[in-house]
Amino acid sequence: MKEELLIAFDSTQQALRAEMLLEYAEIEIDIFPTPKEITAGCAMSIQFFREDLSGVKEIITGQNVEIRGIFSKNEEGSGYIEISA
Repeated sequence: MKEELLIAFDSTQQALRAEMLLEYAEIEIDIFPTPKEITAGCAMSIQFFREDLSGVKEIITGQNVEIRGIFSKNEEGSGYIEISA
């Protein structure tokens, strides 16, 4: 099973911008409600597979998309830990 990661945002505008850029780059994503364990200013997050992490980071930094962070589920699967900002 592929590990899924989550990008959280501080604004809906940045989330929608990231969605457009990642879809254009043909990275498989899902729009996902931001889990309550992650404090963010936006209720929308983007979920993607860990194997696409380098491509996602390249797009996010190259296009100056403002994010809260990139998160993965913790080992127990009950919460999230930040892996990157």
